[in-house]
Amino acid sequence: MDLSISTFIENFNFLLFLLFVMIYSYQFVYMFVAFVAKRKLRKQARREVAPSKYAVIIAARNEELVIGQLIKSIKNQKYPEDMIDIFVIADNCTDQTARVAEQAGAIVRKRLNKKLVGKGYALDYMFKIIEKEYASEKYEGYFIFDADNLLNENYIAEMNKVFNRGYRVVTSYRNSKNFDQNWISAGYALWFLHEAEYLNLPRMTLGTSCAISGTGFLVHANLIRSNGGWIHHLLTEDIEFSVSQIIKGEKIGYCRNAIFYDEQPVTFEQSWNQRLRWAKGFYQVFGKYGKKLLGGIFKGKRIGFSCYDMAMTIMPAMLVSCMSITVNLAFYAAGFLGIFDGKEVIDTTTLALLKYISWFYGLLFVLGFITTLTEWKKIHCSAWKKVVYTSTFPLFMFTYIPIAIVALFKDVTWKPIVHTVVKSIDEVR
Repeated sequence: MDLSISTFIENFNFLLFLLFVMIYSYQFVYMFVAFVAKRKLRKQARREVAPSKYAVIIAARNEELVIGQLIKSIKNQKYPEDMIDIFVIADNCTDQTARVAEQAGAIVRKRLNKKLVGKGYALDYMFKIIEKEYASEKYEGYFIFDADNLLNENYIAEMNKVFNRGYRVVTSYRNSKNFDQNWISAGYALWFLHEAEYLNLPRMTLGTSCAISGTGFLVHANLIRSNGGWIHHLLTEDIEFSVSQIIKGEKIGYCRNAIFYDEQPVTFEQSWNQRLRWAKGFYQVFGKYGKKLLGGIFKGKRIGFSCYDMAMTIMPAMLVSCMSITVNLAFYAAGFLGIFDGKEVIDTTTLALLKYISWFYGLLFVLGFITTLTEWKKIHCSAWKKVVYTSTFPLFMFTYIPIAIVALFKDVTWKPIVHTVVKSIDEVR
């Protein structure tokens, strides 16, 4: 084979790897900042602030098994009971979600709309009801949860402290109810722990904006009011909300002492469907906000770095991976078709890919290892499973590659995830 072809294949894969490392190098700085911040925060005294009045909103679709435990964990908060009202939207339910939620003490509204499907529409429906029927309550903020969540007893009190520091959006520490079920649920859980402590904590420490992640966040009532309700209806409404607020100059806060738990998928089919929606949603968000997001990078340090951070969050990893696989497969095809010296092309491409995969496995393993080590006491499962699932974490992350490729071409719709892990907060811990 022509030496230039061999050299091109090797250099191409090396340059892609180098590009990936360069655009994400700031996250290595994040990890160092997180280590320092963790030390300092251990020594800080807890402060008390006056309680604000909140509405808790839960969008639920066929969640009769789990929603009662969430409401119970909210009722058991170490926070004035008269300062919390719980609202549940039974969204297109065909089970007893509404009845279970009402019996548990929530204010329930049923929503039947087969055309406007998705969590964002359910949230908007409830916001409008609260504005119309409960305006006299004068809620200062809204907590957003999924029906499978559970809250530590100090969750709302801790979130209230950060909220009263002036943050109009606050996210929290996302833990898992079922880390120990298998490598898929553990893969999700480990990523969310990393996201909390090694992305949002350093963002908070450095004074840049954090990002919400699906559930477990608090939004100021004035922000919802000024937006005209919940106006984000792409497949990943959480990322869309974060990006839209950051572009406007909003700084999202993070409360690491507010811990909640949610249930992760355990079958690959469920995981594939969910992450396919996320990947497609990321593309949608970039398509809608990409121009403003990239333009925001040059608007000064106040929002510039936050825009860069979010741009890196929603696009490059998928595109770099897709590009690498596409080009290397093209070389494989060329080798098989005899366009070049087949054996040489296949051997060179295979070696380059093995190096590429090995490097990424190593990076992801280190990321998972550090997260497992520092969050060890907060991961509720046996020690041997923590060790094993740290090793399988890179494999879980690698499965995003085919998902990202399929999401580029497939029309994706929202599909419900069945929640069956029925545990109290005490059982989880």
